[in-house]
Amino acid sequence: MTTATTSTATTATTTTTTATTATTTTTATTSTATTTTTATTTTTTTATTTTTATTSTATTATTTTATATTTTTKTTTTTTINPCISGNSGWNKTGITVLSSSSSPIATSGVFIDPNDNLYAVDENNNYVVWRLLKNAVNATVVAGTFGSPGSSSTQLYYANDVYVDKSGTIYVTDAYNYRIQKFSSGSNMGITIGGTGSGGSALNQLNTPRYFTFDSTETYMYVADTGNNRIVRLSTNSTLGTNEVLEAGGTGANNVNTSLNGPWGIHYLPSISNDLFITNYGGHSVIRWTPGASSGSFIAGTPGVSGSDSTHLNSPMGIKIDSYMNITGITVIGDGTPGIGATELYYPRGIAFDSAMNMYVGDTGNHRVQKFMKL
Repeated sequence: MTTATTSTATTATTTTTTATTATTTTTATTSTATTTTTATTTTTTTATTTTTATTSTATTATTTTATATTTTTKTTTTTTINPCISGNSGWNKTGITVLSSSSSPIATSGVFIDPNDNLYAVDENNNYVVWRLLKNAVNATVVAGTFGSPGSSSTQLYYANDVYVDKSGTIYVTDAYNYRIQKFSSGSNMGITIGGTGSGGSALNQLNTPRYFTFDSTETYMYVADTGNNRIVRLSTNSTLGTNEVLEAGGTGANNVNTSLNGPWGIHYLPSISNDLFITNYGGHSVIRWTPGASSGSFIAGTPGVSGSDSTHLNSPMGIKIDSYMNITGITVIGDGTPGIGATELYYPRGIAFDSAMNMYVGDTGNHRVQKFMKL
């Protein structure tokens, strides 16, 4: 604003002062499954204009405009949601079949998703191989074992159970009925034995029907569910045939007490959450949490020695995965407790894995398929 006053020998001063403050606060809430983020942005703008104009003899006109300040504050709040207990924020209960074969049924056991969202699935006892299905592909290819030919040679598998692929593309397989762990370099179908001797036994250089395994964060060591020996053993990923293992849990017989394991099958280790191993007792209908090397563990799911179908019981659990929520109370997220072949049903499910979008993949063994359940 400009004001001019004209007169003779007259001084006129007009002062206009405007002080305006506008504050706007906006809050947006976004739900995610993993993080909490708060961002605050404050913008302050100051505009000051002073204009002085003088006209005529001995006349002074002064105009002053004061400061105007506007402050805007924006706050964004993110709320974490537990996918297992937040209504519809779990998984679509209608599965999509991503791997199957009508001509040669696939007896899927362990499943694994690599960082590129490629699927690996163990075909336990129909074709005796490991399949790989690349992301968005339709047809799978064999990456370990000899199709339809079980055996104990370096190119064969016999009732393999689980598979893991490290960052370099090396494939590891628990070869249960050959009592060994096989390692396949990327692109090679020639396996080398890095655990066990090929002959079942209870010595620390032997395995007895190894089922599932898990790896540490550096992929230096693996922890193997040595099911037939009711124990968990640790091996280096660079071990060789007949190398002694390290006993980490159990090994005291098949008992339903916290100092023993009873048919350990599934195992998971997530060092970013806990330094403990989480183990499914197939024979004991329970899940136990065990610090490696300790003499006992703590039961966290199921009723030891008692099978059942309610939220406090399990019936011969196999595969296990641990997430950051560490839920203990059982909540059914897929299946209805009865076997079936429909898209919402499972029959003897075993392995479980998740891709980068948290979509769930299940080795639906009895239905000879791998099912994908989309994250909602």
